[in-house]
Amino acid sequence: MFVWCTIMFLLGIAAFMDSLFNYGMIFRQINSVLFMLISLALLIRTTTKMKKRRIEGYEKRIENLEIQLRSQKATQEKIPSDY
Repeated sequence: MFVWCTIMFLLGIAAFMDSLFNYGMIFRQINSVLFMLISLALLIRTTTKMKKRRIEGYEKRIENLEIQLRSQKATQEKIPSDY
């Protein structure tokens, strides 16, 4: 998805340059600007989702470590400390 966002953004830049310099009038300025903005928004959304997924993974690891810590403390309390 990140690759497609990048391709879409580059195509938007090409469309804007085409309309700005009148190379062939394939795209209009407004359409190309909207195309770039939408693709940029999609790119930002994708990167924030990737960061959020990474943070959720960290939270899950922390939760698993807390569970392991609680179980080790429980087993340690069961062992008599007569040493």
